[in-house]
Amino acid sequence: MKLVAASALGLGISGAGVARAEETKAPLTPSTKVPPQPENVLTPDQALERLMEGNKRHGSGQSIAALDIHTSQDALVKGQNPYAAILGCADSRVGPEQCFDEAHGDLFVARVAGNYITVDFLATLEYAVAVLHTPLIMVLGHESCGAVGAAIDAIDNNKQFPGHIQAMATALAPAVRAARTMPGMLYDNTVKMNVILTVTELKNSTPILSRSVREKKIRIVGGVYRLGTGMVELVS
Repeated sequence: MKLVAASALGLGISGAGVARAEETKAPLTPSTKVPPQPENVLTPDQALERLMEGNKRHGSGQSIAALDIHTSQDALVKGQNPYAAILGCADSRVGPEQCFDEAHGDLFVARVAGNYITVDFLATLEYAVAVLHTPLIMVLGHESCGAVGAAIDAIDNNKQFPGHIQAMATALAPAVRAARTMPGMLYDNTVKMNVILTVTELKNSTPILSRSVREKKIRIVGGVYRLGTGMVELVS
């Protein structure tokens, strides 16, 4: 059962106003436009709660999204209002819609090996916040990440990778260096630090994301997906 926020009923929509718009054939203004999926109108805290509840269903083998994947197609034709944006890894084992048991239109997903920030991915997340009014961003890393392994190999063994892969390994180098100061396994700590550093970068990104965080319009959090259990551990 998906959460339905009371704010979905408080968007400045009156029966008379909608009727007048229909009578004059005038399009609804953005301030009076009915969201295609009202259940996706959530506060940042509600969005995180829903995201993690979906992950619990996934991890326990009780996923439900695939059962009614076509029920909201009419709503989706009218637009989109995803309740969460995910910056995730391109790894084939970590599909966000499956990890969080969500269907079409629920998540705004950007994926790249190593789940790190570039200008293009920053612009994508800014679009989610500024245009789609998405209240939550999660940076989603995962254990056994090949991009993290490449970054460690590049630093420890001075390994050179072909094509543009070297640029990816270089981008993750700060996480490797930060992880060296932590107790425990370098590989696992690098996965975690890569998420934490990316979350910090997004929170400080001007002008859109930093302002939205400051005004408490959005939350930016980080998680690590455990392949063995299917569960996401919040790390920031």
